[in-house]
Amino acid sequence: MDMELAGAELKSVLNRLRRAQGQIAGVIRMIEEGRDCEDVITQLAAASRALDRAGFAIIATGLQQCLTDVESGRKNGEDVEQMRARLEKLFLSLA
Repeated sequence: MDMELAGAELKSVLNRLRRAQGQIAGVIRMIEEGRDCEDVITQLAAASRALDRAGFAIIATGLQQCLTDVESGRKNGEDVEQMRARLEKLFLSLA
């Protein structure tokens, strides 16, 4: 099951991942500097949310592409139930 991100979807996911990357770098600096635990956890939680949202955006794109494939009769050698099960597994891996 190949998932392709294009245009606005790609830009949105990349922005979220870059934001998370910056937040993680900030967490590392904060720990190295001995910053307050509450501040570190707050920043870490923000990074975690950014990663989750990027993951959900990728899965949503995959769902949309699979629905398009099913509606057009193109299943890429994989039946509908297999695609559904794989996408469900991916979705639950982020839960």
